[in-house]
Amino acid sequence: MDPLRPPGDNFSPPARLRLDTQALSTNTQRAMSSSAHVAIAGATGAVGQEIIKCLEERDFPVGKLTLLASARSAGRKLRFRDSEIEVRELTQDSFKGVDIALFSAGGSLSLEYAPSAASAGAVVVDNSSAFRMDPEVPLVVPEVNPEAAEARPRGIIANPNCTTIITMMGLYPLHRKFGLKSIIASSYQAVSGSGQAGITELRNQVSALSDDRTDIEKRVYPHQIAFNVIPQVDQFLEGGYTREELKMLNEGRKILGLPGLKVTCTCVRVPVYRSHSVSVTAQFESPASVAEAHSAYHGYPGIRVVDDPGNALYPTPLDTTEKDDCLVGRIREDMVLESALALWIVGDQVKKGAALNAVQIAELL
Repeated sequence: MDPLRPPGDNFSPPARLRLDTQALSTNTQRAMSSSAHVAIAGATGAVGQEIIKCLEERDFPVGKLTLLASARSAGRKLRFRDSEIEVRELTQDSFKGVDIALFSAGGSLSLEYAPSAASAGAVVVDNSSAFRMDPEVPLVVPEVNPEAAEARPRGIIANPNCTTIITMMGLYPLHRKFGLKSIIASSYQAVSGSGQAGITELRNQVSALSDDRTDIEKRVYPHQIAFNVIPQVDQFLEGGYTREELKMLNEGRKILGLPGLKVTCTCVRVPVYRSHSVSVTAQFESPASVAEAHSAYHGYPGIRVVDDPGNALYPTPLDTTEKDDCLVGRIREDMVLESALALWIVGDQVKKGAALNAVQIAELL
């Protein structure tokens, strides 16, 4: 059975890739063969190292792995399968012979180096926000819109924002059945979304408060994050929303192909080390019941229902940490909007929200 074709009434699965290999470059054709030369830009970062783990866990057909990072990290050795691979400095000439380049080096470095990788013949999968809204760059969640990866005139495919990925994983099966009309969401985002610095700040603050110290350092966040929640993720823009909040609007519209989708979102940083949670009220074009929603998820890849609140069974961040699947629960009919469901979606933003999604895109090739 096609893993991207879940069973279920009224389900019309997205078309699988039908690539014309005659139109592909030599390097891209080689990426589709039994093994590929894969490069990871930003290999020493948290997401880069998670990508290495995903390649190994999923037995991705890597013929050669090139690890790239800043000059400061060059010379380090990272383990892949049974080998130690030395990290090389990322330069404009790093991508000769590379088939697939997985970027997790930040937006500015993606803008600087991803075009060079594509020009050298590699297919670039970029994890930053640099190209997400570029009309010539597909924005892909493989369980949702794999067919979008087929047309990539710039040779670049973008990974969506982590919160957007997790939310789309929970909503897409419902969208296929009922037709998504609007989203009202609040996210509860782990500190690892700010990288290692966020984890360190939370850990140091908890330690200081446990020792009754008053020297609480605040470098990453504008307020103390330990034993607190901060209703700000990223910078505020005109209108009072943050950039992170508008990503769900803009990226959700692009991924689902719904330019008129209505979205309002509040993103909150919480003192959790890993895995994001999202509370969603989703309104649909047709009436949606809880039973029908449960059936819509049946057999769908990458998302599992954990929904037995009477027995305290519902998703929590710890349930998804370092796991592939996103979880959905607390599904109930909304009491304000018609044809709407309220639900709770949780996923590991380092894994499915970044590294795993990138590797899954590479698998489409």
